[in-house]
Amino acid sequence: MSYSFRIIPYVLHFYQPAGTSRGVYLNRQSWFVLLSSPAYPLRTGIGECAPLPDLSCDAGPDYEHHLKAACRHLAMTGIIDAEALRAYPSILFGLETALRHLQTGSFALWNTPFSRHETGIPINGLIWMGTKERMLAQIERKLDQGFRCVKLKIGAIDFEEEITLLKYIRQRFSASEIELRLDANGAFAPKNALQKLERLSRFFIHSIEQPVRAGQWEAMAHLVKNTPIPVALDEELIGVNILQEKQRLLDAINPHYIILKPSLHGGIQGSTEWIDFARERNIGWWITSALESNIGLNAVAQWCATLNVSMPQGLGTGQLFTNNIPLPLTIHKDELWYQSDLCKGVRQLQEQIYETDREQQVLWLEGIPYPKELALELASQRLSDATIPEWERAFFSFIQIWWNDSPTLTVQTSGSTGTPKLIIVEKGRMMQSAMLTCKYLQLQQGDKALLCLPTEYIAGKMMVVRALVAGLDLYRVVPSGHPLQHVPDMEFAFAAMIPMQVLHSLHEAVGKIRLQHINHCIVGGASVDATLEEELLAMPNSFYVTYGMTETLSHIAMRKLNGKDASPYYHVFPQVHLSLSDEDTLIINAPLVAEEVIETNDIAHILPDGSFEILGRKDNVINSGGLKFHPELLEKKLHAVLPDAFVVTSVPDVVLGQKLVLLLQRNSTTEKGQLDLEAMNYKMRSVLSVYEMPKAVYVCEKLPFTPNGKIDRNAARIMTKEANPVTG
Repeated sequence: MSYSFRIIPYVLHFYQPAGTSRGVYLNRQSWFVLLSSPAYPLRTGIGECAPLPDLSCDAGPDYEHHLKAACRHLAMTGIIDAEALRAYPSILFGLETALRHLQTGSFALWNTPFSRHETGIPINGLIWMGTKERMLAQIERKLDQGFRCVKLKIGAIDFEEEITLLKYIRQRFSASEIELRLDANGAFAPKNALQKLERLSRFFIHSIEQPVRAGQWEAMAHLVKNTPIPVALDEELIGVNILQEKQRLLDAINPHYIILKPSLHGGIQGSTEWIDFARERNIGWWITSALESNIGLNAVAQWCATLNVSMPQGLGTGQLFTNNIPLPLTIHKDELWYQSDLCKGVRQLQEQIYETDREQQVLWLEGIPYPKELALELASQRLSDATIPEWERAFFSFIQIWWNDSPTLTVQTSGSTGTPKLIIVEKGRMMQSAMLTCKYLQLQQGDKALLCLPTEYIAGKMMVVRALVAGLDLYRVVPSGHPLQHVPDMEFAFAAMIPMQVLHSLHEAVGKIRLQHINHCIVGGASVDATLEEELLAMPNSFYVTYGMTETLSHIAMRKLNGKDASPYYHVFPQVHLSLSDEDTLIINAPLVAEEVIETNDIAHILPDGSFEILGRKDNVINSGGLKFHPELLEKKLHAVLPDAFVVTSVPDVVLGQKLVLLLQRNSTTEKGQLDLEAMNYKMRSVLSVYEMPKAVYVCEKLPFTPNGKIDRNAARIMTKEANPVTG
C-alpha cells in the first residue's frame, strides 16, 4: 500500500512555566505527521512526534532529518521500520498512531469502553514544581476538583519546604482519602537518598519516581532493596531499547514499578515489550503522557484503555497549553473521558455555540482539528508546492486571507448577469451569514460537511466560514460536475451544490447513493428546473434551493424542494426585510450580511407572510411587439412537455424588436430530419398561449453555461443570432 506524508512543526505554549528538576519548560516543540493513502479516500491520519529536550534519547539537532527518513521509508514500502526506529521512540510512536488513525478514520483508535464513551480512565492530579505557595495552591485546586491521587514533582525547592507541604496535606487528608505519589526526576544524591526516603515515608507515600539520576543501576538497586517507599523507574528506561537490555535492567534493579511514556520508551511496540517483561517479574506499571498535545495524549489514552487499567494513570496533561489541539478529551473529577456521555448530554441541552472570534476558530479538515497557527502552517506548506492543483491552491489561499489581520476581504461575483466584478466584504458579516444558515438547518458542532464548490467564489468560501464558525468537519473534493464519484460511503450532514452537480449525481448509480447520504443539501448558483425538482421529490433526504448573491454573502432565503415542508415559495432568514420596486424587482434589506440595501434585477411576488417567489429577471425580459415575457416562466411551463435540454431566448426582429425563439441542445431526436416541429409545436401550445409560443426553433451542440452552472443567456442569444432556424 502506498502512502504520502506531510510533516508540520508546531510549538505548544504552557499556560504557566512547567518546572522539573532539570529546569523550566515555557514551550514545547512537536511535529505532526499527516498520512494519506489512495486506499483511504477523504481520510488523513495524524500522529505526534514530540521528543523532550535533554531527556529523550532521540532529541537532537538532526531530529527532523531522521523523521523525514522514517516517513519516506513508510511511504515507499508501506510499513514502519520499527527495528530501525528503536533508537527513535518518539518518531515510532508518531508513525504508529498516525497509521492507526488513518486506518480507523477516527480518534477512537481502538474499540474499548473508553472510546465508546462508556467509562473513563482513572488519573492522578499533577502538581508542578514551584514555590511553596504555588505548589500549595495547585494541591488545593486538585483536591477541590475531586482527585484521589496526587503526584507531586519534588526536588526543585528546599527539601524542608517540601516536607512541610506533605505534612500539610496529610493533616487534611489521610492516606485512605488521598494517595500521594512523588516524582524526584533524579534529584537526590545516592549518598543521602535513603535518608530522604525514610523522612518522606512518614507521610504514607504510594511511590517515588526516579529518586536518583538514571544510569546508576547499582545505587538504584540498593535503594530498591532498602527503601521504605516503593520505587518507580521512569528516566531509567530511556534509551534502553534492545530487548535483552530491557530484561537486564529489570533484573538488575528489580523496581516496584515502571512508568511508561510511549514517546520516550519505544512507542507503543516498545512500551508493550516493557509491560510484558514487567508482568513476568511481578513488577507493577502505569502509563503517562510525555507532555504531548492532545493528539499524542489521546493516542496514549486510547492505547492505555486497551490494557484494562485500574490504578490512576498519568494522563491529566491536556490542559497545560494555551494552543492545544482541541479533541474531545474531558476530565471529570479524577477520570479522563473521551467525549463522555455526561458532557455530551450537557452540550445537547445547551444552544449551539458559534465561534465568531477568528483567533479562536478551529478548522476541522477531514476529521483533524487545525487551530489557527497549525492551519496557517499547513496552508503555507501546501502553497509552497508548485504541483498543488488550482482548486486546492484557492482553498489554502482563502485560509491565509481569512486569518490575516484585515477585517475585510475581496470576493469576485459570478458574472451570471454580466462581467464579473470584485467587491469588498466584511468577515464579520460573513460569519453572520454562516450562523443564519447553520441555525436554519440546525447544524451542530462536529457535523460532517462536504465542500465540492470552488473557493474562488462566495459559495465555496461560505462553506469554509460555516465550518469555522459552527465547528463543522469539512471534507473536500475536486469541484467538478460529478463531485460524488470518488466520495467514500460516508454520511454528511450538509453540502452545497449547483444544480448541474445534483443532476449528474442523480443519474449516476454511485452518485445517487452518495447523494442520499447528505442529510441537508442546499442547491444554488443557478435555477432549479422543473425536471430536476420533480426528480428530487422521491429523495429521502432534504434538498433546498437557495436565493441570494455574492452581495448578500451567499443566500438570505431558502425553499424546500422535497419532503413534508416542500414549498413553491422562498422563506427568508431572520432580520431580512424584503420589498418591491416600482418595476416589481426585489429589494433586500439584510443588515446582518449587507451594509447597504440591495436592489436586485429579480422580478418577484411577495406574499403577506413574507415568503416570496421569483418570476424572472428584469435583464432577461424579452420585449416582443410590446409584450414582455419572462423566459424563466416560459421555461418552467415548457419543462412539463419537453424532455430535452433547452432555453427560451430571442433574436432581433425588424417588426417585433425581439422575437421569442427556442434553443434546443442536440441529441438523437434533434438530428436533421428527425425533429418533428409540428409535434413539438402541438406540445408547446398545450401549455403556452398564442403570444408565448416561440416563433422559431434552433439547435446547438451544447447549451452555454457560466462557470458556476447557470445558463449563459447572453451566449445563447449570440448563438441563435448567428445560426439558422430548423425548418419543418
